[in-house]
Amino acid sequence: MLIEDDESISEMVSSYLVKEGFEVKAVYDGEEAERVFCSGTYELVLLDLMLPKRSGTDILQTIRANSLVPVLIMSAKDSDVDKALGLGFGADDYITKPFSMIELVARVKAAIRRAGYGGVAAGVKSEATAPARQTISLEGLTVDLDNFTALKHGEEVKLTAKEFHILKLFVTNPGRVFTKAQIYASVWADEYYGDENVINVHMRRLREKIEDDPSHPLYIKTLWGIGYKLGAEVQ
Repeated sequence: MLIEDDESISEMVSSYLVKEGFEVKAVYDGEEAERVFCSGTYELVLLDLMLPKRSGTDILQTIRANSLVPVLIMSAKDSDVDKALGLGFGADDYITKPFSMIELVARVKAAIRRAGYGGVAAGVKSEATAPARQTISLEGLTVDLDNFTALKHGEEVKLTAKEFHILKLFVTNPGRVFTKAQIYASVWADEYYGDENVINVHMRRLREKIEDDPSHPLYIKTLWGIGYKLGAEVQ
């Protein structure tokens, strides 16, 4: 799904992606984007921040309230603040205009690959095209999603239910940055009221169990002022 109000840019990006074998649904304003997204299923969203009717950040929050689909922001805004804002709201990647189409396609393919989709097309697809991955291996850490267990160098790590679900959130979304509010909404399934201590305590205990050096974590990295992301590569 391509959300871009500049029709010339939209046409250029759409044409190039179609030539690369993708299916593209293009929309041109925030209200249309919200309506179209909620009525379909997509493998990736390309999102401009400066949109008429509803802003790109508003659309991003709507998407994240309903889906973990990868979101790649395209914007002429190039400041670190804008990048942090976009990623903090749950974007997976950020590319600054003007960009090369070769780089854009590479980032699109990488985002879809990280999300675990088996197909190539980035258009409307059945969610069944995302194969369920039941055992995920990182560097020295194996997470069994079926049995709710984790092994560190072959030995079982005793995790609480909340600790396991936090770990699962990260290993099933490699490359994705999560804010504390998003972690709380996903793991606790409740509205976040800014109680950082709950997240901090669970994150500290999880790190003490899975990290060799909790002060310098390998698996779950802190992005100061933004949130957390998976540090180790899924093998």
